[in-house]
Amino acid sequence: MSILVDTNVILDVLLEREPYADNSALIMALVERKQSIGYLCATTLTTIHYLACKTIGNIPGRQAIQTLLQIYQIAPVDHKVLQMALNTGFKDYEDSVLYTAGVNAGASAIITRNVKDFTGSELPVYTPEEYLVNVVGKE
Repeated sequence: MSILVDTNVILDVLLEREPYADNSALIMALVERKQSIGYLCATTLTTIHYLACKTIGNIPGRQAIQTLLQIYQIAPVDHKVLQMALNTGFKDYEDSVLYTAGVNAGASAIITRNVKDFTGSELPVYTPEEYLVNVVGKE
């Protein structure tokens, strides 16, 4: 399955945010082992770079981005995605951009800790735990 991974899931791993880090790390491991095709929205990388450099320092922040670029495919954000995101009905434009980029990249599900932010999604939306139990557990 191809999954679009939300920014909060990546930050859980990088910043070791408990109690979420373990399940989020398992999602990342699935992508790294190529058991799932993982996508990150292009804007996720800029947000992560900013927050990681601010929290863990410039060098570790840049290294984190390099690692993510090796593991994940990137869902592009261009004029078409930004325009389409205006019409999804999502309350938050940032979530709408992430969703629209994922759809255009061919993702078949979204992994996020904020499932409610993606109300109206035509893609299935899972928390890391739900994905691991309900989807991966069945494969």
